[in-house]
Amino acid sequence: MIERYQKEEISNIWTDQFKFEKFLDVEVALLETLEEVGLITEKVSNKARKATVNPQRIAEIERETRHDVIAFCTSITEQMSVNEGKFFHFGVTSSDIIDTSLTLQIKASLDIILPRFEKLNIAIQKRAEQFQDQICMGRSHGIWAEPMSFGQKLLGHYAEFQRRFTDLKDFYQKELTGQFSGAVGNYTILTPEIEEKTLSKLGLNVESVSTQIIPRDRIAKLISIFSLYACAVERLCIEIRHLQHSDVSEVFEGFSKGQKGSSTMPHKKNPISAENLSGIARVLRSHMSMAMDNTLLWHERDISHSSAERMYLPDAFGLVLYSIDRLENTVTNLVVDHEMMEQKVSKTFKHLSSLVLHKLIEVSENTREDLYKIVQKASFEAKNRDNFYNILKDSFTHQRELEVLDSLSSMSEIEIFGKHTSKVFNRTLK
Repeated sequence: MIERYQKEEISNIWTDQFKFEKFLDVEVALLETLEEVGLITEKVSNKARKATVNPQRIAEIERETRHDVIAFCTSITEQMSVNEGKFFHFGVTSSDIIDTSLTLQIKASLDIILPRFEKLNIAIQKRAEQFQDQICMGRSHGIWAEPMSFGQKLLGHYAEFQRRFTDLKDFYQKELTGQFSGAVGNYTILTPEIEEKTLSKLGLNVESVSTQIIPRDRIAKLISIFSLYACAVERLCIEIRHLQHSDVSEVFEGFSKGQKGSSTMPHKKNPISAENLSGIARVLRSHMSMAMDNTLLWHERDISHSSAERMYLPDAFGLVLYSIDRLENTVTNLVVDHEMMEQKVSKTFKHLSSLVLHKLIEVSENTREDLYKIVQKASFEAKNRDNFYNILKDSFTHQRELEVLDSLSSMSEIEIFGKHTSKVFNRTLK
């Protein structure tokens, strides 16, 4: 991760130091189980636990062995007696240690991400509730459609982020697995019972069929959640960027004291956070193809996935946390121009066309097609709201049709278009 977007608490988890410390945790947990079931009579686990993890020494050994797990094991066993060291890494293959430790790194990363993700969702929810009764113009195809609650607009984004949070929490609870199944997953030395007992110590679930590795569809599932999360990020950022257009001017990112928007134009206030996060979201989604490709390994395993994972997994977790924190700040400090939103609603009348059409359908003896033509003609010809209703009244003679038009002309936009907003909030936030 480049320094500009680095989150130290995540980066620390993806260092060699932390990785090899997890290697040792996994090996020690296995030694403890082997001692408990009587396969090892000496108390080796205590000695192993006190060993020093030294990435420099491991790298030195690996230059000769060209095998990172062997180098790690040698660096530990050289700190033990011969009788103690011979049981270190007993009955397991490299991937048992690598993949189980990788799961522990993923778990540690999610332990940081999940609470921050929840904080982001709370921030979006609070802003949605704050603006529940704020009328704004809804748009389809970029064109004014009908007025709506600005709070409900934000609530739609909250609901999407909440789905991703639920997905990620479900992954944390069900998909974090480990293995101690041996060379091709056939338990030649160890047993499924030893595996289960050891993984319980590590707080992990058992991978039911692990071949020689933990199947990479699990990581692909995690990255798919991250990718969908990235879609949610960019969708919200696109909305902020559109609403900050000078020609729209309804929403603005917070602008701190001393901040400058342009090197040459002092008046500029740009949506820099939303644009930055749009780019971050694209990088996060790019990981999806690698994660999918990494599921396609030869037979019981190959290592074509390894190099890609070393690079993109630390970036994925780091960028997720970076984007969560930055978006939470952006949402919290978002500035809303209430007056501009309301002016856009009050200055037009064409958004009433659908409501008028359907209310007339309920009482009129005209066909829907004829009513559509009448309402469309009035919306095209009218200069203002009163003119719109006058043109319509000139087009109808029946009392029930005229009563509908009189009733609608006396209602405010919030009465018409916000009458069910509270129900949408209640069912979303229940």
